[in-house]
Amino acid sequence: AIHINDTHPALVIPELMRILMDEEGLGWDEAQAIVSKTIAYTNHTIMAEALEKWPEGMVKTLLPRIYQILVEMNRRLCARLWNHFPGQAERVGKMAIISYGYIHMANLCVAMTFNTNGVSQLHGDILKAETFRDFHAVMPEKFSAITNGITHRRWLMNANPKLTHLICDTIGDKWIKDPQLLKELLPARDNEAFRKEFEQIKYENKKRFSDLLMRRQKMEIAPEFMFDVQAKRLHEYKRQLLNALHIMVLYNRIMDDPTFTMTPRCFVFGAKASPGYYIAKQIIRMIVAISKLIERTPRAKQFLKVVFLENYDVSSAEMLMPAADLSEQLSTASKEASGTGNMKFMMNGAVTIGTMDGANVEIAEQVGMDNIYIFGMRSDTVVDLYREGTYSPMHIYETNAEIRRALTQIIDGTLFPENPAALQDIYHNLLFSDPYFVLKDFGSYSMAQRRVDEDYQNREKWLKMAITNTAMSGIFSSDRTIQEYNDQIWHLK
Repeated sequence: AIHINDTHPALVIPELMRILMDEEGLGWDEAQAIVSKTIAYTNHTIMAEALEKWPEGMVKTLLPRIYQILVEMNRRLCARLWNHFPGQAERVGKMAIISYGYIHMANLCVAMTFNTNGVSQLHGDILKAETFRDFHAVMPEKFSAITNGITHRRWLMNANPKLTHLICDTIGDKWIKDPQLLKELLPARDNEAFRKEFEQIKYENKKRFSDLLMRRQKMEIAPEFMFDVQAKRLHEYKRQLLNALHIMVLYNRIMDDPTFTMTPRCFVFGAKASPGYYIAKQIIRMIVAISKLIERTPRAKQFLKVVFLENYDVSSAEMLMPAADLSEQLSTASKEASGTGNMKFMMNGAVTIGTMDGANVEIAEQVGMDNIYIFGMRSDTVVDLYREGTYSPMHIYETNAEIRRALTQIIDGTLFPENPAALQDIYHNLLFSDPYFVLKDFGSYSMAQRRVDEDYQNREKWLKMAITNTAMSGIFSSDRTIQEYNDQIWHLK
């Protein structure tokens, strides 16, 4: 078995053909039979920019023999598709390996391998129903879904040794070999002494992370604050903007009403983005500007702090995940294939606020809707809205005073007094297109955040939720994922 992890190594397919024919002397049919029974493909995202396509002329110039093989693969595939969809040239063109001057790597992967899988159950359904719908009509036997996993050895045992010791003291150490045995921890949530110790470990992890932040960025977080964390790649569909706008709304509530009170919260953002991704850089500028606005406002500082981690990496993640109280998983429903940060936070006793997207769906199934904060549109509604093209963010802007004010503050000098137009692209993007439905889901998100605030103050309730999340996280171990890959795809002895 050879497994292609997304489209990036797709040229494995024609390269193996080349080796079998040019170096081993096999004929085309025999070589293709071996290739298509050997290679499987995991799709990791439905985002168009990740479904790679390369200019045909470039591949022809750089890899002439590979190009010859791709041309013959394409000829044979299109002949097969034409028999299936006679007269539908445009449909065949969308499924072709080479079309419209480009080589389409995702089409190559689906057409020439023996299995295509998604990385959560919802993602697998979307691949069949949307992304590769026509391929599924022709070759339905190829499609499957295997939910991603994380290694509990790194993300719990190594990253959170004190919690690991508490778990072992409570249920023994058999869960280390079989992480699904973590669910034996469930009864401990009703034990007051266990809850107290669980809470103390979280507090110490928050202090540890605060010390790291002081060393790295000369910033300090009081561990008494709730740690509200969004750590993931910075992309518009992951909606760091939804989080940022909500912080602005909280800031305005604090400043407008001298009697307003809330659980003091530190919002931590950890993210990286492609160097050429302009809007992502604007979003970072906005988050840092909000942080500075709060720092120079004494009343707001009592309740809010915003931290953007510099050079976010695995080492800081290993400190951050165990310190988090709330895990922000805000992707527009249908856009996130799976997510693994959501699993790491869950395993370390953070409660999730998120959309029904990616593996959030399965996290909700594991912990129950009482132990997660689900908000926003479901994936089928999002797909329908894209199809209909009727969504108007301007309508929400006109009818929701809190959103209108927070948006206006992006360009009225509140965030950048010296250059009010610095973030006008974000303002225009949200107001006139809002392609990832930030404003559409804002009301639902804001209501869910009110529930978070109330529940966090009820320490017994919150700790029971947090312990439930750790106890039910074992199914997201990569041990289970790898076993399923072998059972369903590789069949290795």
